[in-house]
Amino acid sequence: MNFKTIIVQEKYIDETKQGEAFAIAERPENSKKLFLESYGCQMNFSDSEIVASILNEQGYNTTLKVEEADLILLNTCSIREKAEQTVRMRLSQFKNLKKGKPSMTVGVLGCMAERLKTKFLEEEQLVDLVVGPDAYRDLPNLLKETEDGRDAINVILSKEETYADINPVRLGGNGVTAYVTITRGCDNMCTFCVVPFTRGRERSRDPHSIIEECKDLLNNGYKEITLLGQNVDSYLWYGGGPKKDFAKASEMQKATAVNFTQLLDLVAKAVPEMRIRFSTSNPQDMSLDVFRMIAKHDNICKYVHLPVQSGSNNMLLAMNRQHTREEYLDLIKKAKEIVPDIAFSQDMIIGFCNETEEDHQDTLSLMKEVEYDYGYMFAYSERPGTPAHKKMDDNIPADVKQRRLAEVIALQGELSRKRMQSYVGRMHQILIEGISKKNKNQWKGRNSQNAVCVFDMLEGQKIGDIVDVFVYDNTQGTLLGRTAE
Repeated sequence: MNFKTIIVQEKYIDETKQGEAFAIAERPENSKKLFLESYGCQMNFSDSEIVASILNEQGYNTTLKVEEADLILLNTCSIREKAEQTVRMRLSQFKNLKKGKPSMTVGVLGCMAERLKTKFLEEEQLVDLVVGPDAYRDLPNLLKETEDGRDAINVILSKEETYADINPVRLGGNGVTAYVTITRGCDNMCTFCVVPFTRGRERSRDPHSIIEECKDLLNNGYKEITLLGQNVDSYLWYGGGPKKDFAKASEMQKATAVNFTQLLDLVAKAVPEMRIRFSTSNPQDMSLDVFRMIAKHDNICKYVHLPVQSGSNNMLLAMNRQHTREEYLDLIKKAKEIVPDIAFSQDMIIGFCNETEEDHQDTLSLMKEVEYDYGYMFAYSERPGTPAHKKMDDNIPADVKQRRLAEVIALQGELSRKRMQSYVGRMHQILIEGISKKNKNQWKGRNSQNAVCVFDMLEGQKIGDIVDVFVYDNTQGTLLGRTAE
C-alpha cells in the first residue's frame, strides 16, 4: 500500500513511492501493448486486474516497458496530497515520451480521474483519457474516441456496478495469494476522506459470484484470498443496489439477505483448503459475530485490520467516525476473549484539525492498550471536496504534525517488536509466498496473524506450501524460524 508510512518488516515505505506496474502472459493474437501502473490501496490493484481483463479482450497485451506501450494507464489514488503529486510527475514524464510517439494514448483511471477530470484533460492537457472507478466497461468505446482524435471521459458513478461477471486477470503477484472484491464504494462520510466522492455509494456483490471466483482461484492453485472492500463489515446483499436502499427492499429480499458474517461462513465452507483474510474493517460496522466466525473456522485467519484514526473522542467526533474510544476498546477486548490469538493493525491520522496535545496523548495511550501488531500512519493532509476541507481549518503546524507522527511511529515500532516477541518459542503454520529478499536460501511467508516469517529452505518445499515452522527469534517486523522436523 503506497503513500502511507507503514511499520512492517523493519522498514518504512515512503509516501512518494512510485506505483507498481504488472504484466501477464501474452495472447499471441493480441497486437497492442498496455502499460498499466497502479497506486494506492488494494482496491486499486484489484481494479487494475479488472481493467487488464477488459482490455485483454480488446487486443491488448500488458508490458513492463513503458516505451513500447500503445496505451498507458495510471490507476490513481486521491487519499493523500503526495500521492497526487507523484502521479502528476509521472504523467509529465509520459507527456514527454508521447512527443516522440504521438500515436500513444495516455489515460488516468480511478479516484484522481473522478476528482481532477477537467484539469487533466483541458487545463493541463496531460492525458487523452479519463475513466472513473465505475466506468471501466466503457473503456473500449472511450479508446475508439481517442483514436478519432477526441479526448474521452467517463467518470459517472454507479449505484449498481460491481464487475461481478468479469473474471479478473491476475497481474503479477506470487500465484499464491489473491484479492476478491466484495463491496465497492462507501457510505461512512468520514470528514477527512474523499472515497465516497470518488468511488460512490456502497454496494455489495452477489455472493454466488464471490464464491465462484474463490473456487476458480483454488482450482488455479491459489492458497489464500483476501475479501476486499472499502468497508467489508457492512457487506449486505439483498439482490443488488446500494446498501442505503435496503429499507425499501421486499420482505423476501430482507429474509434472504446475506450479511458479512454469513458471507464469511459461505466462503470458508466453499473453499476449506484456502486461507481467508478480509480488509478493510470499520469499527462501527464490525460485529462480534465476525469474530465468532473467525473462531469457528480454522481457515479464516486470526488477523483484522481495524482502523481507528485517533484515540481521542474529540477527534473521532470531528472525523465523524461514528464510534467512540470506549466502544473501540470494548470491541477489541471482546474480540480477544472470543479469539485469544487474534492480531490487530491500525490506520492512524496524526494532526487532524484542532488536534491538541491531549488528543495526541490519547492516541498514544490507546495504541499501548490495544498493542497493535503494526500500523499505517500518516500526517493529515486535507483533500479538496471533503467536509473537513470545506468546514474545518487544517491548523496544526507541519512541524507539530511531524513530531507527533514520529512519536506514533516510534511507539508502533516498540509495540511491533513486542508483538513479534510474543510469537517466539511457538509453532506456526506459515504459507510460503516467495523467496526472502535478503537471503535467496530462505523462504518468506506469513502466519495466521499476518506476521512475516523467514526460514531456511528444505528440499521438497515449494511456494504455496503451508509448513509448520518453529519461531526462535524476531526483529521488529519479522519472525525468524526453522521448519519443524
